Amino acid sequence: MTEPAAPTATTLSFGPFTVTPHERLVMRDGVALPMGAKSFDTLIALMSRPNEVVSKWDLMARVWPGMAVEEANLRFHIAALRKILGDGKDGARYITTLSGRGYCFVAPIAQTEIAAKPHLAPRMELPPVKLPNRLQRMVGRDDVVAAVSDRLIAARFVTIAGPGGVGKTAVAVAIAHDLLENFSDAAHFVDLAALSDPDLVITSILLMLGLPAEADDPLPALLAHLHDKRMLLILDNCEHVIAAAAPLAAEIFHAAPHVHILATSREALRVASEQVYRLAPLAVPPDDTRLTAAAAQTYSALQLFIERATAGGAQIALNDGNAAIVAGICRKLDGMALAIELAAGRVEAYGLEQTAALLDERLNLLWQGQRTALPRQKTLQATLDWSYGLLSDAERLVLRRLAVFAGHFTLDAALEIVPDAHVDRARLFDAIDSLVAKSMVAPRPIGAMMRYRLLDTTRAYLLEIEPDDAALSARHAIYYRRWLEQAGTTWATVPSPDERAIHFSALHNVRAALDWCFGANGDANIGIALASAAAPIFLAMSLLVECRRWSERALLAIDASSRSGAEEMHIQAALGLTLMFTRGGSEAARTALSRSLAIAEARGDAPNQLQLLGRMHIFHERMGQFDAALGYARQSLAVAAKLGDVASVALAHSLLGVSLHLAGEHRDALNMLQAAWRGPSPERISTVHGFDHRNRAGISLARELWLQGRPADARRLARQTVDEAAQMDHPITLCIALIWAVSIDLWSGELDDAEENVDRFIAHAEKRSMGPYLAVGRGVKGELAIRRGDAAGGVETIGACLRELHDAGYELLTTTFNIALVEGLLALGQVEQGARLIDDAIRLVEQGGDHLYMPELLRIKGKVLLSLPVSDTEAVEGLLMQSLELGRRNGAKAWELRAAIDLARLLAERRSRKDAKLLLEAALEGFAEGSDTADIRVANSLLQTL
Repeated sequence: MTEPAAPTATTLSFGPFTVTPHERLVMRDGVALPMGAKSFDTLIALMSRPNEVVSKWDLMARVWPGMAVEEANLRFHIAALRKILGDGKDGARYITTLSGRGYCFVAPIAQTEIAAKPHLAPRMELPPVKLPNRLQRMVGRDDVVAAVSDRLIAARFVTIAGPGGVGKTAVAVAIAHDLLENFSDAAHFVDLAALSDPDLVITSILLMLGLPAEADDPLPALLAHLHDKRMLLILDNCEHVIAAAAPLAAEIFHAAPHVHILATSREALRVASEQVYRLAPLAVPPDDTRLTAAAAQTYSALQLFIERATAGGAQIALNDGNAAIVAGICRKLDGMALAIELAAGRVEAYGLEQTAALLDERLNLLWQGQRTALPRQKTLQATLDWSYGLLSDAERLVLRRLAVFAGHFTLDAALEIVPDAHVDRARLFDAIDSLVAKSMVAPRPIGAMMRYRLLDTTRAYLLEIEPDDAALSARHAIYYRRWLEQAGTTWATVPSPDERAIHFSALHNVRAALDWCFGANGDANIGIALASAAAPIFLAMSLLVECRRWSERALLAIDASSRSGAEEMHIQAALGLTLMFTRGGSEAARTALSRSLAIAEARGDAPNQLQLLGRMHIFHERMGQFDAALGYARQSLAVAAKLGDVASVALAHSLLGVSLHLAGEHRDALNMLQAAWRGPSPERISTVHGFDHRNRAGISLARELWLQGRPADARRLARQTVDEAAQMDHPITLCIALIWAVSIDLWSGELDDAEENVDRFIAHAEKRSMGPYLAVGRGVKGELAIRRGDAAGGVETIGACLRELHDAGYELLTTTFNIALVEGLLALGQVEQGARLIDDAIRLVEQGGDHLYMPELLRIKGKVLLSLPVSDTEAVEGLLMQSLELGRRNGAKAWELRAAIDLARLLAERRSRKDAKLLLEAALEGFAEGSDTADIRVANSLLQTL
């Protein structure tokens, strides 16, 4: 029996290719080419309009009628088509791209009318296709559908593998609908999820195909039936009947050369000829509180969440205010489609923030999904019950124990922590291999080593069913304490992003271990040691608030017998440093640092004594107690000399150089800072303890070069130290470099550069919750406002900044802000208030010791006196001469020049333009050739008038 056929059909040809549209066939020199449905449709659409530009919108409308797809999908198929045709190879040219317009088929096309061949009717009519309905819109999977479709056409046998809830079935159904025309609507979907007996797999296929299932061995009849059929067979949810489904799929593949098999499973079928496609979760953004709506909309997980929440009745739109909240929910759910849909369905009832809070408190595994969902997909609990039930007893035991890990873990960590009398190392190896294959444990390479992790949903499920295993948790905490002790000594030599990523991922386990140690059933002694070991890493990563919190908890847990040991010393040191940066010069910070230093001295621990002297030095600088800071710097040089190593000596040189710089001892400061800057840089041993003292010496040296008449060198070195600090990815060091670089910009009159640097400084301070630094940033903004003519706004801003810094005990920059404030008051005509303030500022410098600014203060006082209604010009001239001579005596050419400019103006007005000119010329001598600052330009301009 034959079917009637059309008398003729059209065949198109170009180059070595023949295209038969009605058979959806492309041949090259008589050999059929594997081509996906959408790639074929794209080719036909282009060939139907040869030598015409077909816009991308027209192409997408024709290839995906009635569907909204991303442009990337079209680009994928155009690229695949060009690859199949060999476009561009050996001079062949078929499809061209016109940027911004579309695509054009440019090869000559020949058309031939041929007689259509009759074909035999099948021995038995196949039942009509029965596919589940495809989703109206599937988010973030267009490229996956296209890639798997093309692989399925070419290789015939593909398994989509992935964890439960990731969306394997939805992708498979979409592929089947897309490829229907390729198989003349012969596509058959076999849902194996409801089967409890593996022997029923073949029966289910027979029933789907309309074949009898009466023989004792139905396989030969099934294979004979499929032998000459062209069809797509979808075997969905194979994991629980894999022992039967895998060999059956292999038999069909080999016996029926025109049958294409698409399977879904939580693990690969692991048979010959199978191609495995691991379906990844939907894309989620990295943890960033500054995420904008525009950036968030590019992540498929967030797109799905918003769509499902809106469909569920929630009045919600993604915006800059809620983008970070939605991102946090999707990250918590690991980008798993089912979990995201379930959480999105709660937004209408709870609101967005409450939904996020509920997930943070506890992943709600029992939230209900759609009524029409399969039983195993109605809740996360049901999905996980399904997966967990398919494991062997040994696999369940190992999986429950792996739940002790938060985030990624290495195989070495698992081998150290998991085994005991019930699980040996060999069983652990086998179980992890199997759990990875079954998508219960996710592998991920970080750096050169493979890491593993449980999805948060899986871990929450396991922690619900497994009681607290104290021995396991203790082994976990002890392992990560040892890891921290090793990492704490090597962190400073870990420059690559991959290696830093390893440290960040391991910190999740450190946090989990600390939580257990200080919890109700934990071991506080292990926790104290763990907190001590964690402190250097927390500080190196600038996790200041977290470091402070764990240090405080550990100190509360230390009993009298454990006092005065190395652990208390490290914890007190960490607490003091974090308090200093997050709460300013508090008495609590001083107490913690003093206690730590006392322990180091009592133990004769010179290396830690040196580090702590460095912290005490910085603490007293920030308190405005510069003479005390200088004392600690001198002590550090004595301790470093005993230690004798070059890194320790360089650290002490840095401390002493910075103190001498602030004390106005410029020549000695230059020598110390140059020695520190030229010292050893690779080790950066002090970075582990919160600072890079070499970088700090570099930025202080830049300021010193500016003051001593080398402004170009100063600005180059400032940029270098800022760049190096940024490369170290250490925010404290970067903030120090930036704020001192801002001072050089301001001194030079480069206001735009100053603003750029201070904005960057503020952004880093905000990200790390460094409260005093935020006030400093606002104070610099006030100074910039005064310089640009907004004296009222600048004075108000600096006044508020100074009050905030006084409350925080941060006085390091008080003098510079007082100088700016006096300038602002003079601009507003508030001379008497300015006079009182300049006297207070001079008194503070005399008390504190930051004599660096004394020449400037004397000069500004002269300016204030000159602005009084009745001015004493003799007194003004005396103050300016005193400022000039102090700058000259101490080696501060820049301060000398400023005093000379003001004094030259006064002399020119009062008695002698010649004396004024000689004074200015003398002050300009000694500046490096080609030097250019705002002050030098003013001096040269003034010389022209004299």
